[in-house]
Amino acid sequence: MTQAHILGYPRIGTQRELKFALEAYWNGKGTLDSLLEMGKSLRHQNWQTQIDAGLDYITVGDFAWYDHVLGTSLLLGHLPQRHRKHGVSHDTLFKIARGNTECECGHAQDMTKWFNTNYHYLVPEFSKSDTFEISWQQLFDEVTEAKQLNRKIKVNLLGPVSYLYLGKSIDEGFEQLSLLPQLLETYQQILQRLADLDVEWVQIDEPILALQLPSNWLEAFETAYNALQGHAKLLLTTYFDSIEQSFSTIQKLPIDGIHLDLTTGPSQLETIASSIPSQWVLSLGVINGRNVWRSDLSHWFHTLAPIAKARKQNLWIGSSCSLLHTPVDLESEKKIANPQWFAFAKQKVEEVATLSLALNGDKSAIDWCAQHSKPIHERKHNYGVIDNKVQHRLQLLTAASSERALPFSQRIRAQQQKLNLPLLPTTTIGSFPQTGDIRNVRAQFKRGEVDQLQYQAHLKHQIKACVQKQEQLGLDVLVHGEAERNDMVEYFTEHLNGFQTTEFGWVQSYGSRCVKPAIVVSDISRPHPITVEWSSYAQSLTNKPMKGMLTGPVTILGWTFPREDITREQIAKQIALALQDEVSDLQNAGINIIQIDEPAIREGLPLKRTDYKAYLDWAVEAFKISAASARPETQIHTHMCYSEFNEIIDAVAQLDADVITIETARSQMALLQAFESFDYPNDIGPGVYDIHSPAIPSIHQIEQLITAATQLIPLERLWINPDCGLKTRAWEETQIALHNMVTATKNLRVSLTK
Repeated sequence: MTQAHILGYPRIGTQRELKFALEAYWNGKGTLDSLLEMGKSLRHQNWQTQIDAGLDYITVGDFAWYDHVLGTSLLLGHLPQRHRKHGVSHDTLFKIARGNTECECGHAQDMTKWFNTNYHYLVPEFSKSDTFEISWQQLFDEVTEAKQLNRKIKVNLLGPVSYLYLGKSIDEGFEQLSLLPQLLETYQQILQRLADLDVEWVQIDEPILALQLPSNWLEAFETAYNALQGHAKLLLTTYFDSIEQSFSTIQKLPIDGIHLDLTTGPSQLETIASSIPSQWVLSLGVINGRNVWRSDLSHWFHTLAPIAKARKQNLWIGSSCSLLHTPVDLESEKKIANPQWFAFAKQKVEEVATLSLALNGDKSAIDWCAQHSKPIHERKHNYGVIDNKVQHRLQLLTAASSERALPFSQRIRAQQQKLNLPLLPTTTIGSFPQTGDIRNVRAQFKRGEVDQLQYQAHLKHQIKACVQKQEQLGLDVLVHGEAERNDMVEYFTEHLNGFQTTEFGWVQSYGSRCVKPAIVVSDISRPHPITVEWSSYAQSLTNKPMKGMLTGPVTILGWTFPREDITREQIAKQIALALQDEVSDLQNAGINIIQIDEPAIREGLPLKRTDYKAYLDWAVEAFKISAASARPETQIHTHMCYSEFNEIIDAVAQLDADVITIETARSQMALLQAFESFDYPNDIGPGVYDIHSPAIPSIHQIEQLITAATQLIPLERLWINPDCGLKTRAWEETQIALHNMVTATKNLRVSLTK
């Protein structure tokens, strides 16, 4: 019989219960016991959802307090050296993730994107002196909890080779792969502990198998899995792309099953599935774990029926990847248009279970699959999806449509004359703290408890206060603070045609940080100006330059759920044309600096290097289309955070932004090394303040970071700014940190020019 399972479930809760429990604990308003109880409750709710849907296996081990990679580090007793003195505990976990305010050397662990998703993970740090031992009992406790439900369980565990690969070496010249033998000893102990708890199956995730790996890393899989056999059964799990280039290695491994993501690598059904040994379980990820569109179950039923008949009990049906990348429950949405088009995590669990039943010959399930697929088929003929005006603008695009009127060398002179900024100009990335007062008034406005005029008056009051505080701090280029915005992407999707927004479609980004991606449902256009009123009002309050704030086309695309009937390139260019109109209106309103944020451009990279160029070509073009209407004297900024720039530095230069601001504080300027060997031609603002940590940098710390940056960037092209927006920080800490940043800059303006 075909078996049903998923690779993981959202851990945040339907109403973001985990977020609020975490923040209460961090703020001293909740106890550790209450936090632990909330986690236990969420796990049981998730397991019950899987049981109620009829999955054959419930997944255990997919829960994490902050991030599953960090949870793996604690399981292995592998902590950053600066945090080891604290021992393994929940508080240590949070200090690693958020930084230790009690000690200058207790900075947070580096954080980066999980492959090409908007989920972040804490990057393990490896050194020659590292050792591993089981040190965190959470996984085993969860197994014991789940066993009480009397259901078959499958444990989720990040694999050893991926764990090493996803980290970084902190010892110069040290290769972390050399740690594999001793790491495997601990993995053997973990698997034996699980076997002793009567765990039959372990879903061991090795997502790096979808990459084009160096030969030594690919060869490491044979070493690893020869050492790990003989305990629980291993389902080697891959996702986010095909594993065709790695399969010759994989098929030699002594494993018990393989999971294939058919939503991103559909060709694997032809190239790999037929070659899977008959004694292996073949798990097929056919329900998309990264999008919210309803699955075409009738298609999958007819496609997979012959395989189900041939493989019998050795076929599993599952989600393509963990469902943590999708919102929790569509049933929470009461105002969404065309709900029959969509499926959130809970509904995807039902899709998995029902498709499995259908493949087992259940007539009612077969009928349900056919009815379930009808809205997706009918949508193909929905004329409201196409906008002829948008299509016409796309057809008119040429190579010249993405070019500025003058090259940077000439633009920068016009901008310097217009802006008259000092050496090392200081600015922020855009957002300022979103206080409870701001959020409450926004909620009241949405509920109709305050009218439009009252809401606008409140926002203007917030913007005025924000501008005054920036002037008092002595910043050189100001922002309006974005009090009117709920999220840097969601706000724009609410004001553009072509998007469906949700009320409760929250998805975890990292820790307690959740985002609410919109859904691209039709062609995209801008019905009216979006940001001009707020930026113009803020500019009227000051003589200093006011920076207009836009989110770039690739990031809006990357942080929403895209359509599946047209290409991502087409969607990005539609968004770019809408933003181009906004740039024109901003500069016509007297806004001479416009920032077009593109933090997602690196995460959008395909997993295969051979696919990089095609993606970067259209991603760069989309950004340049959005900025193409800017006059030479209008300065275009862009911002990127948590990006490894080495692989895309040419493309970053091709964006031709006048100023790029990047995250570098958490990595202690390590990310700036990409600009050392590459002669980046335009201005750069490396972040000197890690806003994702509650730790406040001292003047001395910031001076050290700025001084390090001057070794790589010419003084006349260097800007000073935080790593990212300040939305999630409190005003008190923000003002102290920015005061220190401005003071450090003023000190160095004197000392560096002597």
